[in-house]
This record gives sequence, structure tokens and C-alpha cells, in this order.
Amino acid sequence: MFGSMTASKSQPYLPGRWALALLLLWCLQACTPHRNTISNGDARRNNARIQKQNRDAISSYPTYSVQQYIDRFKPIAVQEMNLYGIPASITLAQGLFESGNGNGELARVANNHFGIKCTSDWNGKNYFKDDDAHNECFRVYDHPEDSFRDHSEFLKRKRYAKLFELDKNDYVGWAHGLKDAGYATNPKYPDLLIGIIQRYHLDQYDRSESDIQKIKREDRVLAQINQNIGQATKDSLTRSTPGNNLYTVKTGDTLFNISKRFGLSVDELKALNNMADNNIKIGQQLVVAK
Repeated sequence: MFGSMTASKSQPYLPGRWALALLLLWCLQACTPHRNTISNGDARRNNARIQKQNRDAISSYPTYSVQQYIDRFKPIAVQEMNLYGIPASITLAQGLFESGNGNGELARVANNHFGIKCTSDWNGKNYFKDDDAHNECFRVYDHPEDSFRDHSEFLKRKRYAKLFELDKNDYVGWAHGLKDAGYATNPKYPDLLIGIIQRYHLDQYDRSESDIQKIKREDRVLAQINQNIGQATKDSLTRSTPGNNLYTVKTGDTLFNISKRFGLSVDELKALNNMADNNIKIGQQLVVAK
């Protein structure tokens, strides 16, 4: 019993110390950001449940070419542009890049086309996949259109506010602004997006607006951003470039999306790794810097 402990002359017993120590311990546990500690078994069972629930959609899911992906999702990209001012070309380019033209695991199984991860305010279904860390939690959507809408909502936060003051057909400004605001750490990220936009002429879906239309849109979106200040959670789309020159192949990767992620052509990536064909396997390490 604490009350029966005898005080030492060299180290006097102070009951308040125990209370302070317990308080500090509780604070350390409560105030530390939540980290995913799901076991491999629980992650597998969760993913199997999601795959079972979505098995009909997964079994009928098409394999998209770039043009098929553009044709399928340009209406929602244009709709988001008209609502918020995000160039349709930027949304489509990011969707193509992040989802591997819509053929990646997250897009097929979870309808997640932008790699949006779970945050503390997410109450929906989860899907676990290795990314920057093991068994990272990603959001699951009922429909791919929900992923496009969530992408717009994700950008409506203070760090990206200045982008909404750009013209809604200024894809160059948006590409550089996303990088400057910390959306991605890859220094080539703006060039990657601009390259995709120009290669597939995605800017044909962007639309200009009158000065009055722009002012009204800015006022509406910036007011929404101001309402979100203090409620925003940790950005979950941020990509980090590895500190060394190696990349470990993960589920859903292709040579194409790996090469674009690091600003290389497929042929350059194959040459760096002495590859005779396009076959890669999970866990394989690739050189991704010249």
C-alpha cells in the first residue's frame, strides 16, 4: 500500500510523484498519434471480407487502357472542376498516375483511385496494403465516383487554398502548386502530371470562366476551406521519395506506374535494372535513379 511506505532519508517519498508519473504516462499514451497496429492475420481477414463483399464488381471489372479510363471518368472530373475549380486535366492525370490507369489493386477492389488513406475521422470501410509502411489503411468506397469526390474534399484545406485562386484551366499552375504545398515530395511530380496531361491532351476537358464566375467560385470554396480549418486531419495522399535509389515492388505495381512515379520512361527503368522484359514480382528491388 502506498500509504504504508517508509520514506528514505536520501530519497524522501512524495505521494504526489506517483500521481504525476501516472498522469504523464496517461498523457503520453493518449496524446501520441494513432498508429496502425493491425496484425497480418486481421489485415488478411479484413481484405478477404472486402473482396467477398465486392466480388461481383471485381469479377466484372474491366482492364482499362488509358483512353478507356479517360472516357470513363472525364464526366466526374469535369463535374468536380465546375464545382470547385480543380482542373479536370489535373484530376484525370492524378487518377491515371495513382491508380495505374485504373488497373491497380486499390482501384479494382476498393474503388480508391487516388490512394487516399484512412484518417481519424474516417468511419467507412478499410483496406490494408503495404505502401510507405506495412499494412497501411486505405479508404474503401462504394463507387469510384465517391473516390473522385473525396479527392476534391481532400484538397479543400488551408495548405491548398491558394490553388483555388488559380484559373480553373491553369493545369500548369496547379501541378506546380500541388508540389509546393507538399502534396508530393518527388521533385519531378509537376512534370509527371504535366507530361500525362499533354501526352493525352487532357486539357481539352478544362474550361475557362468569366471574372464574375471565378470570384463567386473562389468565395464559395474558400469559405468552405475556412470552415474546415481545425478539423483537417493529416494529409494522407502525400508520397515520399525513398532516401536511396531503390524501390521495392508492391502489389498492383507495373513498370509503367513505377517509371512515371520516378520520372523515368519504361525503357530507362528496364535499362537501369538490366531487364529483358516487363516482368516484375512483389518484393523485387528496382533501381529508380540514374
